[in-house]
Amino acid sequence: MTFSLTTSAFIDQAKAAKRAANMLAVATRDRKDAALGVLADSLLEHQDAVLAANATDIERGKQAQIATALLDRLALNPDRIAAMAAGLRELAALPDPIGEVVRGWDLSNGVHVDQLRVPFGVVGIIYEARPNVTTDAAGICLKSGNAALLRGSSSALASNRAIVAALRKGLETCGLPADCVSLVEGGREATTEMMQARGKIDLLIPRGGASLIDAVVRESQVPVIETGTGNCHLFVDMSADFDMALTIIRNAKTQRPSVCNALETLLVHSEIAAQFVPKAVEMLTESGVKLYGNSAAVALDTRIAPAAADSWDDEFLSLELRVAVLDDLDAAIAHIGAHTSGHSETIVTNNLDSKRIFVAKVDAACVLVNASSRFVDGGQFGFGAEIGISTQKLHARGPMALPEMTTTKYVITGDGQVRG
Repeated sequence: MTFSLTTSAFIDQAKAAKRAANMLAVATRDRKDAALGVLADSLLEHQDAVLAANATDIERGKQAQIATALLDRLALNPDRIAAMAAGLRELAALPDPIGEVVRGWDLSNGVHVDQLRVPFGVVGIIYEARPNVTTDAAGICLKSGNAALLRGSSSALASNRAIVAALRKGLETCGLPADCVSLVEGGREATTEMMQARGKIDLLIPRGGASLIDAVVRESQVPVIETGTGNCHLFVDMSADFDMALTIIRNAKTQRPSVCNALETLLVHSEIAAQFVPKAVEMLTESGVKLYGNSAAVALDTRIAPAAADSWDDEFLSLELRVAVLDDLDAAIAHIGAHTSGHSETIVTNNLDSKRIFVAKVDAACVLVNASSRFVDGGQFGFGAEIGISTQKLHARGPMALPEMTTTKYVITGDGQVRG
């Protein structure tokens, strides 16, 4: 079901999603897992239609001269569609969080109390560009018993229409309501409708650039889980192994620069900077990375251009990187504290005290020690597909997988007890 939204049309769509959510809430694991397999089959069956739609979006994007990083996020090919289908099957293999007893106990009067995981109900997801998010979100919501109202960006409209059409056909085939997954269409008013839909949407999740996320967090009347941008830092400590650091930096920056867990700022301890920075610059420039730095970094290598004073909060999402030479670990932690987006922060060190201090003091959803920030991903964590990386502290933080897409309720069972 798709709508160019008016208020009444949106209400109809939200009501349909609520009815579907009510049916999903009582669906068994076997039924949901079987449905995920059918959805994967349907996506592959309709691959040609999805690729044709995606080609339309790509051509429009090129004509609009959107950034290369966004084109990469937008693009689909048979391998990416196969990965999307595989992600749905992987979800089917994961434990079902619904009905899980978080904790349970008996009161002295014989009453039993259980805290159970239950679905939110209707989850609205507002996201940009990446059409693979459409299947990730639909699959995670289905497995966790939630109906999904998906609001993709206009740049991926044709792709999302084709993907959602394939998923809805799969749902009809396996006997679940097609309205378990719906695409919300329209202009900016569609986003506004979703943000004002308190009582119709139970949870809203924005996934995209900083401006989108900020707007939803500020303006939504619906409870929001914030998935943040990734201004990710890596600090090379004085004790770091140079070869290890260079390998991690290369992977974190160049393996896929257009994603939120890619490295955006390299921090180097001043005691090793004269030896390490030229090695890092050589490796990065060979990989096509443009470098900008503070005055101490610029002084060490002419291939580093001065960074604008107001640029240290930016997320490049491209082959660009900032470099700062700082006095010590405390200065690195202070720099991260001033500029982090709260996503993923890394230290490369062989000093246990440096590790302990960094892990304790750096405030981020994920802190890495001697490992690439590219591991910050639901799939890499073994969670299966994810909705996004939550950078807030309530209700979830870090990769949002199946358990994070549930809330809880208490079930109290007695045999006639009353309170005295």
